[in-house]
Amino acid sequence: MTLLACTMFALACSSEPDARSADEPIPNDASSEASDGGASDPGQDAAIEDSAAGDDASAELDAGKEPDGADDAGASDASADDASADDAGGNDAGGHDASPGDAGQDAGAGGDAGAGEKPGGDGGKPNVPAPVEMVWGVTVDDIQGISDITASLQKLAKKPTTRIVFDEFMPATYYAKATKAIGEVSFVMGEILDSWYVSQYSPAEYEKRTIEYLDLLGSSVDIWEVGNEINGEWLCDQQKSRCTTEQAQEVVTKMSRAYDLVKERGGKTALTLYYNQGCYSQSSHEMFTWAEAKVPERMKKGLDYVFVSYYEDDCNGLQPNWEKVFTKLGEIFPNSQLGFGECGTSDSAKKADYVNRYYRMKLSAPRFVGGYFWWYFRKDMVPNTKPLWSVLNQAIADG
Repeated sequence: MTLLACTMFALACSSEPDARSADEPIPNDASSEASDGGASDPGQDAAIEDSAAGDDASAELDAGKEPDGADDAGASDASADDASADDAGGNDAGGHDASPGDAGQDAGAGGDAGAGEKPGGDGGKPNVPAPVEMVWGVTVDDIQGISDITASLQKLAKKPTTRIVFDEFMPATYYAKATKAIGEVSFVMGEILDSWYVSQYSPAEYEKRTIEYLDLLGSSVDIWEVGNEINGEWLCDQQKSRCTTEQAQEVVTKMSRAYDLVKERGGKTALTLYYNQGCYSQSSHEMFTWAEAKVPERMKKGLDYVFVSYYEDDCNGLQPNWEKVFTKLGEIFPNSQLGFGECGTSDSAKKADYVNRYYRMKLSAPRFVGGYFWWYFRKDMVPNTKPLWSVLNQAIADG
């Protein structure tokens, strides 16, 4: 998803176009509160050291995603190549024998093996990091044309990890065949629900959805993304840029229950945070502040992956000091492998530069595994004859 700094409601944005193509995410309501600094300072060291900047911080954006492109089809329109229940998976949450980052690891809650430990390795000692293996992630936000999608994935220089965005109000059966097909050429990360639609599900409905997807697709999904851009204010209400205490707690309930359900089945979990220095409406939703206060201790210790979603176009072009960002994140999540969970741009002139910037990024921060998960993979790199596919493939090959 690109999280654009425009409001779709009443507030204006000076640099973003009024109209967007059907397959770009919907921007959310942006706060008009007075700024106390934030993104105007390109060096974010102070924000990392002291993340709570005050509730009057400028909300340069409130982010969201629009529905998939106009060519998206419901289950009744799916072609023979696309999703069906015919090849539905089994009931296990973690199906593949090997998974990205560490083919044998499984991070459990509490005293179980952490994301950086192989079960049985080093005499079973907790918190012993395994050798880091890079994760080469891409995002598939629409499964139409599955044959071209799998061909583009299979021809990449290194085996990728494909995040499949499971659309709102779609049954798991719709994704069964496509998830299995993608799993034959790629690791799979299943996004339980895109952040833009979280507010449309009650905690009970979010739990029911998680169980449905685990039951049907568990054997085809390697990692379950239990929360997407979880600290964004729009997860409380699409129409507003602020959360009430009750709404914020509901988001935590949805996230933590999904985590528990996956862990109960022995599956791997990922949580994606939204990096928003200077681009939040409420200081309590600044990424580090929210993670410290809202993520339960069992998740801080047990998450296999913690990812960061960042679209620099949507945050005043800020270039954070990622070494410091991921080092601090690693202190909060001491057993998790870390990386980018989303990146991209809708600006065609910037796409190649952005692909190279992120996929070639190497950090010394502990347990950094890359990720990246270019949001526009299907649009930009399928079929593999598109020029940007070659840019991505070369960056991965050189990595």
